[in-house]
Amino acid sequence: MKRPVIGIYAIAGIVIAIWGSTFISTKVLLGAFTPVEILVYRFIVAYLIMFALYPHVHRPDGFKTELSLALAGITGGTLYFLAENFALSYSYASNVSLLVSTAPILTAILAHFFIKGERVGKRAFTGAGIAFAGAALVILNGKFVLKLNPLGDALAVLSALSWAVYSVIVRNLKTERSTYYVTRKIFFWTLVTTAPVLIAFPVRFDLRPLLDPKMALNLAFLACFASSLAYVAWNRVIWTVGATKANNFIYFIPLFTLAESAAFLREPLTPCAIAGAVLIFAGVFVTARGKPKLGAKVERE
Repeated sequence: MKRPVIGIYAIAGIVIAIWGSTFISTKVLLGAFTPVEILVYRFIVAYLIMFALYPHVHRPDGFKTELSLALAGITGGTLYFLAENFALSYSYASNVSLLVSTAPILTAILAHFFIKGERVGKRAFTGAGIAFAGAALVILNGKFVLKLNPLGDALAVLSALSWAVYSVIVRNLKTERSTYYVTRKIFFWTLVTTAPVLIAFPVRFDLRPLLDPKMALNLAFLACFASSLAYVAWNRVIWTVGATKANNFIYFIPLFTLAESAAFLREPLTPCAIAGAVLIFAGVFVTARGKPKLGAKVERE
C-alpha cells in the first residue's frame, strides 16, 4: 500500500473519530434547541468558517456542476440530517444506528452502476458484509431486542441512502475549484434547501442558551470540526480512494461512539461489542486490500 493512501486512510480515521463524537454534542444541544435549529445553526457557522478559510467568489462552472453541488447539499446535508434526526424521534436509537450503517453497502451498489471505473467486486461486498455484521453487534451491544417502527425505520434508511447518493455525486463532481470552495457551496445549498422546512418547523433564533459555555463549545465542535474540517477532509478521501472504500470507514462510527459512551457515560462494554469491533476491523481490512479501480484522480487545493 502506498504511503499517500495510508495517509488518506489516517485522515479518514480522524474524521470518523470526530463524527463518532457528534451524538454527545447533539444530545447536549437538544436540551435547548430543536433538531432543525441545530442543523441551521451548525451549517450557518460552518459556512462562515469556510468563507473565512476561502474568501473567494467564483462564477458557477455551469448548470450541470451547480446542480450537482445543489444535490450534494440536499443529500449530504439537509436530507441526511433531517431524516436521521426525525428517525430518532419515531424509532429506537438502536434501530436508527443499525439502519444508517447500511450507507456503505448502499454506496457500493450505487457506485457499481453510477461511478465510472469503480465497479465493485466480491471482495468489496464480502468486506462490507463482515463490517456490517460487526457494526450490528457493536450497536446492539448484547441487547438483541429490535422493535420495528415503519416510519422511523424508513427515515433511517432514507438517511443512509441520501449519504450514499451524496458520496456518488461528490466522486463524480467535475470541477477544478478548491476543496474548500466546493465544500462551502455544498453548505450553501444545504441552508437553501433547508429553508422550506422552516415553514413547518420555524427556528426561534433564541441564542441565549449559547451564553452557557457548554452549549457554545458543543455547537462550535459540530460546526468547526464535524462539519467544516470533516467535510473538506472526507471529500478528499472520496476523491482519492473512491466512494466505496471511503464509506466503509463509516462502520467505525458506532465503535467510536461506544468507546466514548463507555468513557464518558459509563455505559458497559460487552463481549458482543468487542466481537463486533473485531469484525469491523476485519471487514474494512478486506475491502481496503482490494485494488482500486478508479477513474482519473482530480487534484484540488
